[in-house]
Amino acid sequence: MNQYQKVPLLDQTKEIILGSLLGDGSLKIHKPYKNARFSFRHSSLQKKYFFWKLSKLKEISRDKNYWIQKNDLGFSKKPKLRYQSKALETLTDIYNFTHKKGKFKISRRWLNYMTPLSLAIWWLDDGSIISNGRKGVFCTDGFDKESIKILARYLQINWQIETKISPVYLNYKNEKREYWRLWIRSTEQLKNFLQIILPSIEVEEMLPKVILLYHDNHLQQRWISEIAKNTKFSEETINKYVVLKKKKWKQF
Repeated sequence: MNQYQKVPLLDQTKEIILGSLLGDGSLKIHKPYKNARFSFRHSSLQKKYFFWKLSKLKEISRDKNYWIQKNDLGFSKKPKLRYQSKALETLTDIYNFTHKKGKFKISRRWLNYMTPLSLAIWWLDDGSIISNGRKGVFCTDGFDKESIKILARYLQINWQIETKISPVYLNYKNEKREYWRLWIRSTEQLKNFLQIILPSIEVEEMLPKVILLYHDNHLQQRWISEIAKNTKFSEETINKYVVLKKKKWKQF
């Protein structure tokens, strides 16, 4: 049994933390504390997803564990909800497992402990369905190309999901920068990935993150039924989000 497996936290807590580290979460040791805290933030538009996460992290949470950030430093100007855990030795153990010389490092050493729930958290944090609703992308803007190569190999070997790495160019503080993203360019591969994470989708407002769009009504209904079969949501509820999503896409 290794360092990670010995950490006395619920498996669910550890799985959420690992997925969040690839998305909107972080583990940090703030002075003068000797132990790490886990934190993440989401737009106020994802309020229900934010509080769903909080409900799963009670064992590491304080009574007052979140606040609103009105002045955002990122691309979006929407208010943010920010969570921060207690400073705990158990979190320091995970910090040491996922960091090298004080810096977060993507490695197979800890990626191999990711679960479908971890993948779902990563996708809900930083994944998007694009290209007329049938391809996907992970916005891995904070990672270098070598780290993303490790992620691509991990998805291929551990989950048989094929991805492609390619750059995007974005303006940040009046400067054009190159970022590398992980793309799922095949509809079948995206379906395979979504089927892995569907049982972990518990927040209704996050359903658009797993809804593929089809012109063919038969194919659309098959995917609605697939979501309903693997989640707690009814076909009627899922179809409501299909209609809303199609209205936002000019092609539909």
